[in-house]
Order: sequence, then C-alpha cells, then structure tokens
Amino acid sequence: MNLLPTKADLDEALAAPLRNLLSGVTVAVVALPLALAFGLASGMGAESGITTAIIAGALAAIFGGSRLQVSGPTGAMTVVLVPIFKDYGSSGVLFVGLVAGALLVILALLGVGRHVHRLPTSLIEGFTAGIAVIITLQQLPYLSGATAAVTGLTVAALILLAQRLWPRLPSAFIVVVGVTVFANLVGLPLARIGELPASVGHWSLGFLGQSKWWQLMPSAAAVTILAALESLLSAKVADKLRGGGEQHDADKELFGQGIANLVVPFFGGVPATAALARTAVNVRAGASSKSSALIHSLVLAAIVLLAAPLVSQIPLAGLAGVLCATTARMVKPRELIRIAKLSWLDAIVMVATFAATVALNLISGVIVGLVLALTLRKTKLGRLSRTYPVVDATETLGD
Repeated sequence: MNLLPTKADLDEALAAPLRNLLSGVTVAVVALPLALAFGLASGMGAESGITTAIIAGALAAIFGGSRLQVSGPTGAMTVVLVPIFKDYGSSGVLFVGLVAGALLVILALLGVGRHVHRLPTSLIEGFTAGIAVIITLQQLPYLSGATAAVTGLTVAALILLAQRLWPRLPSAFIVVVGVTVFANLVGLPLARIGELPASVGHWSLGFLGQSKWWQLMPSAAAVTILAALESLLSAKVADKLRGGGEQHDADKELFGQGIANLVVPFFGGVPATAALARTAVNVRAGASSKSSALIHSLVLAAIVLLAAPLVSQIPLAGLAGVLCATTARMVKPRELIRIAKLSWLDAIVMVATFAATVALNLISGVIVGLVLALTLRKTKLGRLSRTYPVVDATETLGD
C-alpha cells in the first residue's frame, strides 16, 4: 500500500495552472471568514483557525487521497472542541489533535478507509441539524447587547440574501469586509478580534507527563471518528460533484488528514478535517488538481502576513453572524420532511440522532443513530434509506 505522494501526483498537480490558480483564490476568499469564525468558536482564537486552514489545508492536499478536497477547521469539529477547551485549555485541544492525527494514520495503514460503509441519510440529516443548534447556541455570548445582536443578525441576513440572489459570489467575505469598514468608520462599540488575548502559547509534549492525559483519550477518539467520517463524506460528495469517473483513495485520504493533524498542533492549530462547503466551492470553481487547495493555503498565508491589522479589526459579532448564516443553511426543512415521509424508521433515526447530538454530544448522536439504524433494519417493519445526501451538499456539517 503506497500512501505517499508519487511523481504522477506532482505531474497532475502542475496541470492546468491557470484554472487551479483561479479556483484556489476563490476558495481562499470563501475560507477566510469561516476559518476565523471556527477558530474563535472553538475557544482557541481566530488566529488558531486561520493557522489550521493554512497548514492543514496544504498538508492534507499533498498527502490526501482526493484531488479536490479542501481541509481546515469545520463547524462539526468546533462542537467537539469547545468542551475540551473549557475543561483542559488550549494544551488539551492541541494534545487531542496530535493523538487524533496518529490514530488517523494508523487507520490508513490498516486499510480501514476502504471499508467504511455509507451512513443512512436520516442519520446524517439528524446529526447535521443537531450540530446547527449547538453552533447557534455557542454564538449567544458574542451577540449579547443590542449593538452586537443587531450587527450579528444583520450580517447573517445579508449573507443568506446574497447567497440566494448571487450564489457564486463570496458573500461571507464581502459582508464581513463591509461590516468591518462600517463599524470602524462609525465607531460602533463592538469587540474586535484584535482585542482578544492570544489563547495559544508555547506548547510541548510535556502535557503527556501530566496524570490527566488519559482522560482525553475518549475525546481524541471522538475527534478521530469525526475527522474520518467528515473527510470521507466530503470526498464522496466531491467525486459526485465533479463526475467523469472521479474517484478518491479513502485510505490515502485518512493518511493525509492524519499527517495534517499531527503537524498542526505544533503551530497552535485546532484539529482539522475536510470541509464540505469549501470543497464544493473548489469543484464548482473549476479545480482539477491538488494545486488548487495548495494555492488556497498560500493565499490565506499572504492575507495574514499583509493584512493582519485589518483582520484584527473584524467585529466578533460579525463572525458570529457568519456562523449563524452557516447554521441556517445547514438545516434544510424540505429534506427533513422528505426523509420523515420515507418511512417511520427514517423519522425515528433522524429525531433520535438529533436529540442525542444536542443533549449529549456528537459521537453519542452518531452511535445512537447507528444502533437504531442497524436494529430497525433487521426488522421487517420497513425500509431505511441508505445513501448519503449529495444534492446541495455544500451546507452539510456546516463548514
């Protein structure tokens, strides 16, 4: 099993340079506000989110098994990281990312990726709706106060309107730039990114010497499972969006995500995974090779280096609005109704997965949904849907 990049991969990456340059720049513009927002939402800080998008985005592209994937911080991963940060601080998040990276590499070496079966659509939709509720609730502290609330809700409304009227425009980027300029010109009393203390300082493997490291192993396992599921789902969606027989290498994709998560903690980044929305934008922008994702990382790095003072002036309420808009697009009422009408089995799995995700945690939600799906499938009371949702998949998992 060859999981390392080959000369053929390099030759392929150098093909169609102009097309992949344009798609890479497009994805970077879309990724910037999301990376900042997800880093902030995780507790680690906006700088941690952008660091993850740059480093994980590049490494996962180089070592991954999909030509079209774009990786970085995501909404689903953020939900897992919040309680880890709350209980163990930044070192706990970094340690979990490191362990998850090692586990993903092991899964790839064992060839687990090719044996991952499809999850029921009802489970995916219930899981996604649960994540949407959790992310929305996490934004409430940043929307406290009349000015912040109005700003955040206005940003969310403008993004949703722009996405509906002009779907090809990087609406989140445009709206965040607009609200930042307006807030600074008018002097709105809003907290800015630059006013947050840096939450990620120097970190070393000294955390392993602490007696509590083993308490984080279940969290590391949860991050590993989520990273594997989200990445393979995103790769499958990318293949279908691209068409033409596009086929990813599942084990190589797990290997690439593992390498990315092994390296990112040493730079203060959060655990990463493939990002469905950014991957879909990449495909639709015309990407044909891994060079597009690499260009996306380089453009983000250039923005950070050249425009850091401007980025630091972005209002936190504005980023909260970006996430609220993201969660609004995650939940698709028509799809939920359609799934519920397929059979009462689908309705049970969807509702139970949603409830467990919100009341317990993401992994519990998946486990509850899987156990119910497997149990009910063995009965002769009805049929359960078995395929991933592929149509309009860019909002799935909220990245």
